[in-house]
Amino acid sequence: MAVTEPAPAAVTAGHSAAHEGILRRQSARESAARTYARALPIVPVRARGLTIEGADGQRYLDCLSGAGTLALGHNHPVVLEAIRKVLDSGAPLHVLDLATPVKDAFTTELFHTLPRGLADRARIQFCGPAGTDAVEAALKLVRTATGREGMLAFTGAYHGMTAGALEASGGAPDVRVARLPYPQDYRCPFGIGGADGAELAARWTENLLDDTKSGVPQPAGMILEPVQGEGGVIPAPDDWLRRMREITAGRSIPLIADEVQTGVGRTGAFWAVEHSGVVPDVMVLSKAIGGSLPLAVVIYRDDLDVWQPGAHAGTFRGNQLAMAAGAATLAYVRENGLAERAGVLGTRMLAQLRSLASEHPCIGDVRGRGLMIGVEIVDPAAPDGTGASGGTGTPSATAGLLSRSPRPPSPAPEIAAAVQRECLRRGLIIELGGRHSSVVRLLPPLTITDEQAAAILDRLSDAISAAARPHHG
Repeated sequence: MAVTEPAPAAVTAGHSAAHEGILRRQSARESAARTYARALPIVPVRARGLTIEGADGQRYLDCLSGAGTLALGHNHPVVLEAIRKVLDSGAPLHVLDLATPVKDAFTTELFHTLPRGLADRARIQFCGPAGTDAVEAALKLVRTATGREGMLAFTGAYHGMTAGALEASGGAPDVRVARLPYPQDYRCPFGIGGADGAELAARWTENLLDDTKSGVPQPAGMILEPVQGEGGVIPAPDDWLRRMREITAGRSIPLIADEVQTGVGRTGAFWAVEHSGVVPDVMVLSKAIGGSLPLAVVIYRDDLDVWQPGAHAGTFRGNQLAMAAGAATLAYVRENGLAERAGVLGTRMLAQLRSLASEHPCIGDVRGRGLMIGVEIVDPAAPDGTGASGGTGTPSATAGLLSRSPRPPSPAPEIAAAVQRECLRRGLIIELGGRHSSVVRLLPPLTITDEQAAAILDRLSDAISAAARPHHG
C-alpha cells in the first residue's frame, strides 16, 4: 500500500481557513434554532459509508447517520444508482400525487416489508417530506375516522416539531393529550422497574380509560414509539406493548406506532413492532424510507380511510428521487438481512458497553435495541434529583420497596456534553438525548463492519475516560 504524503502546511492552513469561514458565516446568518451545528462544529464536504470528511481535512466516524436517516450510510452505491437512473431517464421530478412507475415500485417494495396483518388491508398517505408531517397526518386521520378529539401519548415521547406533533411529545407545555407512563427500568416512574413496573404502567392506562371520573374522555387514538429515541433510547417491553394493543383494540382506540426512527431494520427487526408481534392500526414512517432523501408516509387500515379528497395534502409529497432511493434502500436491507445483522451486532455492542460500566462509574445505564443504542451518563457522587427509583421488585413488595429502593445517580449533562466533545476530538460523531441530554446515542449505519464497530467503541471509551477525569479526579 502506498504511503500517503502529509499535506503541505499551506494546504492544511487553507482547509482550516475555509472551514472557519463557513462556520463563521453560518453563525452570522442562520437561525438561533439550529441544533446539531452547535455541538458538532464540522463542515462535511465528502462522505461514504460510515465516514465523513470535513472541509478542514479531518475524518470522522458518523454515528449520528442523519438522526437515523442513513440506513446504508452515506452515498451507498445502490442509492446513488437509483437516483442516477431516474435522472438519466428524463422522468419528471415533481408530480404532486400523480401515479408514476417510480412511486409504484416504492409502494410495492414498502408493502412487501410491512407487518403481516396490516399489508393486506393497508392504505398509504404520502405526506410532506418530514416525519412530523406524517405524525400530523396520523393524528388528523384518527380524529376524522373516530369523530373524537383527545389523544393518548407517553412521557418521554418525541414525535416532531410541528404544533400537533409537539402536543403529543414529552415537552409539550399545553396539550389536548392525556400523558401516560412509559415503562423503563433505570428510572422507573413507579420506582420498581422490570415486568412489575411495566404492569403498573399498563394498569394505570386501563384505569384512566375505564374510570368515568378520570377526566379523560374516549380518545381518538394512542401514539407511541416502540423505542423512545429522543426520550433516552428506551425500548418498550414486548409484553407491555402487547398490553397496549389489547387495551386499545378492546376499546376501539386506533393504535399509532411512530416508526420514524425505529424502522427499516434499525432495531433488529424490519419494523420495531415486530419484536412484540403487535400489528398497529397506523404506522408513521419517514427517515430511512427515503434512502437519505426527504420522504414521509402514513400506513393505516383501510377502514380508517374516510378522508375526503384533499383532506390532507402537501406540495412535495411526490418526491421521485426519494422514492427511488427509498425503494432501493428497502430492498437492499431486506435482501441482505441487515435487520438481522443489526440485531446480532447491536447485542454484541450493548454487551461490550455494559462491560465498560465497571471501568467508568459515570456510566449509569446501557440500553437499546439493535443499532439504536443509548449510554446514560450520571454523576455517581450525586444523589438522584428526579424522585425516580431503579431496580426490580415484586408485586407484593410495593410500599416498602418504593421507600427502600436505591435511587440511581443524578443525570450528568455536563459530563455527557464533555463526552460528545471528546468523541469529536477523536473523530467520532455522536448525539445526545434523554430527559437531561445526558444519554449518549449511537445510531450507526446498518452496514458497519465488526472492525468499525470496535473502532467506535474504542473511541467512545477513550472519550468517556477523558470527559470524566476532571469531574472524578
